[in-house]
Amino acid sequence: MAQRLLDNFPIMFDLDQFIVDLRATLPERSRQPMKDVVARAVSDPAALMRVIGEPEKAGVQVLHKSPDLTVVNLLWAPRQITLPHDHAMPALIGMYTGREDNFFWRRVANPTKFQIETAGGEALGVGDVTILGHDVVHSVVNPLCKISAAIHVYLGNFFEAERSMWSAETLVEEPYDMTKAIQGMPLQKRD
Repeated sequence: MAQRLLDNFPIMFDLDQFIVDLRATLPERSRQPMKDVVARAVSDPAALMRVIGEPEKAGVQVLHKSPDLTVVNLLWAPRQITLPHDHAMPALIGMYTGREDNFFWRRVANPTKFQIETAGGEALGVGDVTILGHDVVHSVVNPLCKISAAIHVYLGNFFEAERSMWSAETLVEEPYDMTKAIQGMPLQKRD
């Protein structure tokens, strides 16, 4: 009976509580508790979108930024592809609409041609959450003809960390350049 009553009321997403819950998991050695927090948030896309908005155009919406935690709403343009890049910090990705295909790369010890090589991948759909380690190098594709959106959580100040990206043509490592990396995705700060 109680469950039937609860079914009549939509789950409410509270951004401030989400940040509090994420921060509470920071001291944990395992990232599983943080993954659980993100999984709860993306489990009800409609509730999430009532708070952060429906994805209407590509962009990077900053939901929270501090020295030890950055949370962004990443809105991928249709068919968008990113250069291989790292984050220089652990990260979690939680999809709430569309799809995000991650291609993982590994550094080549003694490169004769390319500095990195492919090392697998993972397709994320609605409700999926993945954890990326500190040294993970990945590139992302939105394979759909519509905007795909995900909550990205970084364990550090994502916008001030020194990171790398790799040239699409030569796969040579270079300093991360946000203007190249998020071309066509304007940075938006929440009011």
